[in-house]
Amino acid sequence: MSLLETWRNLAYEQEMDDQKYQMFWATYFNFEKGVYEQILASKEPVSGTVKELADRFGLELLTMVGVLDGINDSLKTPNPIETMDENTVVSMDFDKELLYKNMVAAKAEWLYTLPQWDALLDADTRKALYKEQKLSTTVVHTQPKVGRNDPCPCGSGKKYKKCCGANA
Repeated sequence: MSLLETWRNLAYEQEMDDQKYQMFWATYFNFEKGVYEQILASKEPVSGTVKELADRFGLELLTMVGVLDGINDSLKTPNPIETMDENTVVSMDFDKELLYKNMVAAKAEWLYTLPQWDALLDADTRKALYKEQKLSTTVVHTQPKVGRNDPCPCGSGKKYKKCCGANA
């Protein structure tokens, strides 16, 4: 089983009661926050083997795999996370705007509100990215509203108020 499969099995498929589940994710999110505080503050892209990065951030190997899984869609060049082992060299060279929007999409407020963002994106840019991400998942109905005296859209030939609109 690959490292990624092992991580996902541990995080998502393992049988846990609610309390253990909540504790697992609270602990993970705390570790994740610590990693992001460091990589957002770093002037150079963070890279190394999976094992070296786990040691650098003080994480267990599988927790580091979870962080790499989470950031992979926000990297300039994605890592081979499906096939990596502890000796695979990976990079955490992220696209800052994409990473910010992905954090908003994941509802990871503990990450997109980190003070380290201040040095990377100004407040107006963050606000615009937040709004853009939120609007990208908003459903907008494009069909005009049917008036009560308009013909019913079901094709009966009756007025909407006397047909399908009678139950509305």
